[in-house]
Amino acid sequence: MMKKKAASVFIASFLLCSLIPASLYAENEGAKPLSKNLIVLIGDGMGPAQVTAARLYSKAILGTESLHLDGYYVGQASTFSERGEADGSVESGMITDSSAAGTALATGRKTYNSAVSLSNEVVAKPYASVIEAAEAKGKATGLVTTVRITHATPAVFASHVRSRKNEAAIASQMLDSGVDVLLGGGADYFTGKEAGGKRSDTTIVPDFEAKGYSVVQDLAGLKALTAKHDKVLGLLGRSHLDYAIDRDSSSPSLAELAGKAIELLSAKPEGFVLMIEGGRIDHAAHANDLPTMVKEVLDFDAAVKTAMDFAKKDGSTSVVVTADHETGGLSLGRDNMYDLPIDLWNRQKQSSQMLNAALEKARTLDEIRQLVQAHTWITDLSDEEARFILKGDGTDYEREGAYNAVISKRLLAGWSGHGHSGVDVGVWAYGPIADLVKGKIDNTDIAKAGAKTVGVDLDAATAGLQAKYWYPRFKTAPGGSVVYPAKALAAELGASTEWDETSGTVRIVKGGTTIVVSLRDGSAALNGQAAAYTVHVDKGTLYLSLDAFNALSGQSMTWDPLSERLVRKAG
Repeated sequence: MMKKKAASVFIASFLLCSLIPASLYAENEGAKPLSKNLIVLIGDGMGPAQVTAARLYSKAILGTESLHLDGYYVGQASTFSERGEADGSVESGMITDSSAAGTALATGRKTYNSAVSLSNEVVAKPYASVIEAAEAKGKATGLVTTVRITHATPAVFASHVRSRKNEAAIASQMLDSGVDVLLGGGADYFTGKEAGGKRSDTTIVPDFEAKGYSVVQDLAGLKALTAKHDKVLGLLGRSHLDYAIDRDSSSPSLAELAGKAIELLSAKPEGFVLMIEGGRIDHAAHANDLPTMVKEVLDFDAAVKTAMDFAKKDGSTSVVVTADHETGGLSLGRDNMYDLPIDLWNRQKQSSQMLNAALEKARTLDEIRQLVQAHTWITDLSDEEARFILKGDGTDYEREGAYNAVISKRLLAGWSGHGHSGVDVGVWAYGPIADLVKGKIDNTDIAKAGAKTVGVDLDAATAGLQAKYWYPRFKTAPGGSVVYPAKALAAELGASTEWDETSGTVRIVKGGTTIVVSLRDGSAALNGQAAAYTVHVDKGTLYLSLDAFNALSGQSMTWDPLSERLVRKAG
């Protein structure tokens, strides 16, 4: 009884807290913007321990007492996602992925893991991001990242798909997104070279150029850009950009990318909204590669300084910094040792990713020892440690994971695994937005506060998108026809559905239009006349082809197979 009462109190409190930000940040088109510009910085996977590790390293190795972040700390944000399905399996709950967390940070709405700025429904609806709302108001916009520009975090600001894996669709939608500056990796998704997943057989780079984008693919090209370049597509790597620890002079830092984006966007008189992501903090933490991760946080921190320096000089720019989630379950300290050998944190010469190919080729304990000695400070690798690396850690990271486990133990760092955790993440801010994100907030409040700060309307932008596109679950029936869940899509169109088990028929009615489907022979009729609709039943759910729904509604919806969406209204 007490447990039920406690649960009721928790739920009531949770709902109350959820309602407060909605009223606090309610859109008001008549309100004067608090800032002309907004910069949102996201450290992907950057939990509290990641920040602490970078600070300790900065103090011990670099002689710097604090991070640039430290002077702007205002609070912390929760990161949970909604329960939901992606690719047919339940993947969501209290632990978010980057696309669900990114959707919250970009749109102010919760969704399921893997969704890119869509609602958590059978017939999903797009949610507009603060970037898209800013474009609707005529502001310049930009996305900057150290990972593929089609990866989850940048994707949620400028595209909408049921699964983040559909990066070819994300690239295609970015072409039509109107975002002025796109800087990151992922060239293969724009040039038709991508080997897996959905893709176009032809490059879309000429399409960007036709729309006025200057396309650059290296640091020299990036540096040559000036304010006269109104639109820029920077594809600075086939996939992700190099880790900071692995970069040479030809690879840009996140601060360089951020500085160039700010330079280009700040030339626009209408103001701008810019998202900057340190995306590879997450990757290093997934691999449990502590030395690489620390340098990624420092690389991100340098970009924070670039943004803050501009904001202070400009006088009309708000900056908010946070993370989408924590990765790896990092702990600083382990094995009952009350110390940290931070002087060793700078002794690994390359990321584990760069070493992985050589680790996989090794066949003997001596070969493992030689590799470890050549790339780290370790000259006394034990047989037990070498055997463990040779065997692998039993996860998808295999020998790389085992190598990082050995290194982390030596560095007295612990990891709970290779996935995300549910801890709150830090929030830092400068300018008028700081007052809107203080204390304990939810990640959705970041988007709401950002929209309020620059005076853009998320709800209006969302309504505009939902009038154009729906994203239903779908299946491909035998014969190749794409079919959609009858009851859910009919309900969205304002129709009622009745399932008669006795006669084995389903009756769908809207106004004077009636569709009757026989589940026994797969036949269908429209207003009493035979209709050649594709009928498919899977696990008790009836699916119908699009022509049935168009006949029911009187609409002329079409199917976009790349983005896997119904186009309700062109343009």
